[in-house]
Amino acid sequence: MYHDILVTLDGTPTDRAIIDHIKELAALRQSRVVLLHVVTSASAKYYGPNASDRQVTDSRRYLESVQAEYAAAGIAAEVELAYGEPVHEIVAWVNRHGCDLVAMSTHGHTFMADLVFGTTAIRVQHSISVPVLLLRAK
Repeated sequence: MYHDILVTLDGTPTDRAIIDHIKELAALRQSRVVLLHVVTSASAKYYGPNASDRQVTDSRRYLESVQAEYAAAGIAAEVELAYGEPVHEIVAWVNRHGCDLVAMSTHGHTFMADLVFGTTAIRVQHSISVPVLLLRAK
């Protein structure tokens, strides 16, 4: 159980909750972790993997720093960037590669705000058939 864990990161302080939680879980379960960030810049949406703007560079650097943190804890973690709309790209990744768990931090909006604006986490959760772990950032 939880051999392959997809951790979606948005590059904000809310990521810390899920990074720390999955670090502990992956160590206990000896899981393989994939750290995924979806780049949403205009360049990324237009050029996809061929985009080379600052957001792409900063996103890769951020993921690699989290990867190093996991490596220091003895956890195998891979880094992947996707390009475009986050919900679509996360769901597509899960459908292409499969995993046992998708882990995400949430910003902790109120229920009504989530209903009005929708959230990436809720939309992903309702679009895939694997378990989704949602942790609210403090």
